Amino acid sequence: MKLKGLVWFFTIALILISLWELSYTWVVRSYENSVKATAERQVKKSTSNLSTDEFNEQVKAKTQHILDSTRDKAIYPVIGTSYQKCKENELNLGLDLQGGISVTMDVSLEGLLKSLSNNSKDPKLIQALQSATAAKVNSDANYITLFTDAYVKQNGAGKLSSLFAGPGKEIKISDDDVAVTNKIRNIAKGAINQTYKILIKRIDKFGVAQPNINLDENKGVINVELAGINDIERVRKYLQSSANLQFWEVYRIDELATSIKAADDNLHNYLNGVAAGDTTAKNDTTKAKLNQNPFIKIINPIDVQTDKNGRQFFAAPIGNVALQDTGLFLSYINNDVVRSAFPGNVKFLFGVEEKNDKGAKLRYLPLYAVKTIPGSEKAPLEGDAIEEARQDYDEVGRPAIKMLMNTVGSKTWSRLTGKNVGRPIAIALDDIVYTAPNVNGQIDGGNSEISGNFSVEEAQDLANILKSGKLDAPAKIVAQQVVGPTLGKEAVRGGAMAFIISFVVIFVLMLVYYNTGGWVANIALILNLLFTIGVLTALGFTLTAAGIAGLVLTIGLAVDTNVIIFERIKDELTHGKSYQQAVNDGYRRSLAPVLDAHVTSLLTAVILAYFGLGPVLGFATTQIIGILLSLFCGILVSRLITDFWTNKNRHFNYFTGISRRIFKHASFKFVEYRKIAYVISAIVLLAGIGSFFYGFHEGVEFKGGRSYTVAFNQSVKNDDILDDLKKSFGEYPVIKSIGDAKHLNITTSYLKGVDNADSAVQTKLYEGLKKVLPANTTYGDFVKKNIQGFITVQPTISDDLKRGAVKATIFAILIIFIYIFVRFRDWRYSAGTILTLLHDVLVTLAVFSFLKDIVPFPLEIDQHFIAAVLTVIGFSMNDTVIVFDRIREYARDLRGADKKTIINRAINDTLSRTIMTSLTVFLVLLILFIFGGEVTRGFAFAMLIGVITGTYSSIFVGVPVLVVPAIIWRSLQGTLVARLTMASALIIQIAIQVQMSHGMIEMHFGFFVCVFAHMLQKLRRTNFNIISSYLGNNSFSYYFFKSCYFFSITIWQIIIQSTAQRVI
Repeated sequence: MKLKGLVWFFTIALILISLWELSYTWVVRSYENSVKATAERQVKKSTSNLSTDEFNEQVKAKTQHILDSTRDKAIYPVIGTSYQKCKENELNLGLDLQGGISVTMDVSLEGLLKSLSNNSKDPKLIQALQSATAAKVNSDANYITLFTDAYVKQNGAGKLSSLFAGPGKEIKISDDDVAVTNKIRNIAKGAINQTYKILIKRIDKFGVAQPNINLDENKGVINVELAGINDIERVRKYLQSSANLQFWEVYRIDELATSIKAADDNLHNYLNGVAAGDTTAKNDTTKAKLNQNPFIKIINPIDVQTDKNGRQFFAAPIGNVALQDTGLFLSYINNDVVRSAFPGNVKFLFGVEEKNDKGAKLRYLPLYAVKTIPGSEKAPLEGDAIEEARQDYDEVGRPAIKMLMNTVGSKTWSRLTGKNVGRPIAIALDDIVYTAPNVNGQIDGGNSEISGNFSVEEAQDLANILKSGKLDAPAKIVAQQVVGPTLGKEAVRGGAMAFIISFVVIFVLMLVYYNTGGWVANIALILNLLFTIGVLTALGFTLTAAGIAGLVLTIGLAVDTNVIIFERIKDELTHGKSYQQAVNDGYRRSLAPVLDAHVTSLLTAVILAYFGLGPVLGFATTQIIGILLSLFCGILVSRLITDFWTNKNRHFNYFTGISRRIFKHASFKFVEYRKIAYVISAIVLLAGIGSFFYGFHEGVEFKGGRSYTVAFNQSVKNDDILDDLKKSFGEYPVIKSIGDAKHLNITTSYLKGVDNADSAVQTKLYEGLKKVLPANTTYGDFVKKNIQGFITVQPTISDDLKRGAVKATIFAILIIFIYIFVRFRDWRYSAGTILTLLHDVLVTLAVFSFLKDIVPFPLEIDQHFIAAVLTVIGFSMNDTVIVFDRIREYARDLRGADKKTIINRAINDTLSRTIMTSLTVFLVLLILFIFGGEVTRGFAFAMLIGVITGTYSSIFVGVPVLVVPAIIWRSLQGTLVARLTMASALIIQIAIQVQMSHGMIEMHFGFFVCVFAHMLQKLRRTNFNIISSYLGNNSFSYYFFKSCYFFSITIWQIIIQSTAQRVI
């Protein structure tokens, strides 16, 4: 073994680094456990007769208080590192392991475009924005491109600059449409990055020990994980706020009385179907009684008020709108018959929900009518004038936000207050009025205050939002997941149990099958797991439940490397070689198939990491690290251990009584069974196609909506609640049991796509489940105790996820096709690969379709399923590549042998390793399926199906393809069937290529076609000589093919060049 010293160095270095990184986790866990024990003792001493829930709540609060107060205490032995520093360096656990909130935020560029434009109310601008928003649902193009394309299409070329150009602006009136688009795109890119940086600032002040925030700049998506937080409303307000602070002049009710009456009359006539000017219909007394005072009833006008001293005054809001009527009010106010009755500069804003003296919410919102600057939607004074904001208290001791303005803002504030003495000024943040105090006199010095019914926490959050800065491109939550602590503990327990059992089973299996040689595999496995977790910790990655599934799968994949090597060593020993020579040849000849197996798995894992979000991204990250370290441990470390033992004049025994006998005289006629296999595969093909017609259960990630995990005190049957939930939601939800009948997952599309509707949906859920809840359970108790977790996915992100899943699968198959073609330099190997992969994918789809209503656990098409399919694609190639490699070896060594003999011998000689590699992965997946918990059960089941079918397809589908072309060649050469088939295939190919030439994927696929054609030309016979034997020399079909071929390549070259120019 060469470079042995370097391998020793890296091995020892990785051991020390991994142990050092993991030591922080051990120190933190030990300290937190001791603090919790202290908190329990203190709570027991200070209180008595507490319920279990109350006791746990107090212990939790006391523990957090002690940890916060000792954050700078030195807790690391000898070194003396503080608790805070140790906490920052411990292994990050995902929210699905400890509870918390995960949100996916889509950076909205609509508001940015409005702010950049010269007139945000321009109908042409609004129409183009609406078209771009609608097109975004079914397109991967960025929003700026969709907007500019829509605007140019609707208004003609050369008019974009007039919409955005102006003095001091980056966009000039002389810029053409392309230049304007590029400049807007650069501005948008800067705004997205600025949004990301501001969100980081906010999260840093949120008080979360290990926040995780990632920006996908290409998609304009920001993923945020806040472990240990469960107040979703606070998170929504904190993260989605654009920090758009505005100071407004306010209309009084008496100033709008005439307008309100006119609006009410207009709406009354509109609802009764009375056209303007129709006096006959207006005098119809029957109609007049219908829909009386519709607008006035909605806004509940606030008339002149009288104070304690008998003085009259006007309240700042003009009315109060009931919470359930807000949607109706917005629909009325956007109606032209109502809008036209009010002044052009009036804008209606809601205030904060009022509370009574006991702190209970009154379920209505105050309505303010504010004055905009004519021709815009801006206020006289905006948030850019604020220099400092801090949480403080008002004159009566209530929490408030004190603000200090800059010089320009101070002057504007002085003029604004001087102009409105005796009148209110509304202070709004993100179009919500928080306070509207009366101005008693002109205010100089730039001091202002936001006061109201805030808690200290809410006031601190608002101050932090203002200090972090305004978001030019606000981020909207399009998907969220809330995991309660109970679900997190169950996920940890299930994942840990699956991990430990898998490790023990594989450890024992290696010793039983490979004797003392199994110790080499087990030592390499232990180091692989240690290194994987150590590297995850060192790089700051987060370990999720899906990541634990990746670790469990790594156990199976890690020993596969040694299985391949050990089986090769056994083959060499069986052929009579000495121990040392057998080891050397075994490692040397195993290198190629080991690398191939790992590269194919790595390619699919990288694709999954690129297209995946949330937990699936954690799985892909763990898998990538595990695969790379598996190569290091399986090839280098195991060889190091073997050489170390050999140098002591000892050697490992790779045979046991079981392994010596099993598969020893295998001589199955696999190629001869291909017809039976192809009949089975044809049935699989039909079942796979039929699955698209029979349908699937799409997870909430792919269909959008909300999914709740609800716990009950007693067993609940689906039929007991289905009708009640139907009455509540207006449609039947999807109900599934989780583990037992006391835990249900309820998925509904009620209010799908509506922002900030979580509370309304949960209220309906509560109403539909009242019958099976304990008596006197309040809505608050239900949300706090019964809802253990929920997921919300808006349609925009669900469509993106579905498109990404399809792309990921196609890319994975194409990339592996190209890799196998380059690796083996023979298109037949690639054809076998494609057939194998399609076979495995179709079997998995068929199982998930036809068994979805039969098995007692959910089979859903979601991100975890796509992760399983991509992993199956990578794993399926492991066995196939090993057999391919042995076929190529025998084809080189066994001169004169026919194809059937070579293929049969290759399959039989590699049968032991094929079965063993599949068995190890199958066992760990079976354990994960049984013990891993609900989070990974669907993933494990899909993988189990994939492993079984992958083993079958590697032997019976992919490999026999190598002999099929020769048979077809002999039987169809020059026949009419061959001519028609080839001509039809070429026509379809060109049609597909031309059809696809408008997207971005054509560059990748076109490149693949050109490379494939170029390589095909380098075969012993040219393209045309090969095809001519099928089509017949000098026939019409032959010349038609030549024309199609050159047309096809020319089209692709044009597409690639134009695409490259667009990209560059």
